[in-house]
Amino acid sequence: MSRARSHLRAALFLAAASARGVTTQVAARRGLSAWPVPQEPSMEYQDAVRMLNTLQTNAGYLEQVKRQRGDPQTQLEAMELYLARSGLQVEDLDRLNIIHVTGTKGKGSTCAFTECILRSYGLKTGFFSSPHLVQVRERIRINGQPISPELFTKYFWHLYHRLEETKDGSCVSMPPYFRFLTLMAFHVFLQEKVDLAVVEVGIGGAYDCTNIIRKPVVCGVSSLGIDHTSLLGDTVEKIAWQKGGIFKQGVPAFTVLQPEGPLAVLRDRAQQISCPLYLCPMLEALEEGGPPLTLGLEGEHQRSNAALALQLAHCWLQRQDHHGAGEPKASRPGLLWQLPLAPVFQPTSHMRLGLRNTEWPGRTQVLRRGPLTWYLDGAHTASSVQACVRWFRQALQGRERPSGGPEVRVLLFNATGDRDPAALLKLLQPCQFDYAVFCPNLTEVSSTGNADQQNFTVTLDQVLLRCLEHQQHWNHLDEEQASPDLWSAPSPEPGGSTSLLLAPHPPHTCSASSLVFSCISHALQWISQGRDPIFQSPSPPKGLLTHPVAHSGAGVLREAAAIHVLVTGSLHLVGGVLKLLEPALSQ
Repeated sequence: MSRARSHLRAALFLAAASARGVTTQVAARRGLSAWPVPQEPSMEYQDAVRMLNTLQTNAGYLEQVKRQRGDPQTQLEAMELYLARSGLQVEDLDRLNIIHVTGTKGKGSTCAFTECILRSYGLKTGFFSSPHLVQVRERIRINGQPISPELFTKYFWHLYHRLEETKDGSCVSMPPYFRFLTLMAFHVFLQEKVDLAVVEVGIGGAYDCTNIIRKPVVCGVSSLGIDHTSLLGDTVEKIAWQKGGIFKQGVPAFTVLQPEGPLAVLRDRAQQISCPLYLCPMLEALEEGGPPLTLGLEGEHQRSNAALALQLAHCWLQRQDHHGAGEPKASRPGLLWQLPLAPVFQPTSHMRLGLRNTEWPGRTQVLRRGPLTWYLDGAHTASSVQACVRWFRQALQGRERPSGGPEVRVLLFNATGDRDPAALLKLLQPCQFDYAVFCPNLTEVSSTGNADQQNFTVTLDQVLLRCLEHQQHWNHLDEEQASPDLWSAPSPEPGGSTSLLLAPHPPHTCSASSLVFSCISHALQWISQGRDPIFQSPSPPKGLLTHPVAHSGAGVLREAAAIHVLVTGSLHLVGGVLKLLEPALSQ
């Protein structure tokens, strides 16, 4: 490491000096089989989650798949074998009346809209999604609510012991983390007798472990973009091929308008599989002749997700011969980009209610706390960060202007995996933040007290070094944007109010407006300065204000009339922030 980087690390770790790495050794598999039976009272939820964590986190699974690039089809065959060992056959999944949804961005929001629409009809819904924000049981929902800790514990140990009992020398006894949860979701939904299950693809589609589903009722593809390139390919067309892998013969599928290249790939995939693929009309087409639709999720980009959700729900209701699917409107031109247009219908009162009541934490979510307003969005691709920036700037334009002092804008950011943090940070520059704060996706320096937040795949040093790289990218972008007079203040944002914008820093020096913290809790303590009425830290960590920027910035934040904090770049970061800002989510 160069002298400059060593100096930077020493200057900016702040409270991390006394921190320790969070990596712990996973218990030897031989020692895990002797756990007591699930009926014992001592087998609490946290015990189940700790055992689940030994099956690998998503990051470890990705690395495993990268090493086993030979034949991804074998991954699906292995999943079918795990399903059989758990006591189910692929045909059993047909009883779940599944809506299968993939996409790069918006697939979770689309699923949330779809589930809430169908629940508004009085149907009992199951919903499997990933990742979780605060507790892992969020991934498996019934009637819109995460299954209870008791139910999670019951089904976890039932599945765990069943797989232990059926192992032999020819197979690994336990599937990795995400596959285990997928199997568990299928068991929960079947045993709890849901009327339908909305299943969100994990990664990709063709070789995702959810794709053992053979007969869904309907499939959907949300907006496509670049993500998970090491697994899915480095072009949108290659990624589209993977996403189209969930299409099934004779099963209707719907997609939103995509760029011509990936849309052509989806069209060709559908034709090869004999899947009827339809292009969703814009939401405006469904609003014609009636009042505008109100969405429970903020952001203009959610209208595309809502349009897809309406088509998925409408098709499901029709195919299940359910009354009240919505009256068709006058016919429209039938083809666009050589794809038939999905029907235009009048949304029913149930559909309107479902769209209005949809909640999906961590996506264009706003929490107002005294002088602080937290804007939470787990955007982590270039296109989703662009949408996040539009949403954030529009929200600021519509805010009430404080009269008693300056406003401060703070970015809290982290990025993981194979994403390009420099590109994402560049997209965030137009927001004109006064401070950029970087921290790993660790709620506390040590997460041993909360199994839901544990991650065995990284050390504290690794994630902090990555945060330093993010900070260096940000500083470099600041230098590029600096005016010839390096100490002159930048011009205010058009149409915006006066903001306390720090002057750009001179080249080759530490940024005047960026900081790295060792965990989310420390970052929030500095940002909030005790002014958030719910997030109240008992005492700031030793050394939190020793860095001059942290010390001077603390005074600015304490005096500001309004503080606007955008948290983005990673859903895991957003989840950690929500855990601290909304303690009820952990209960």
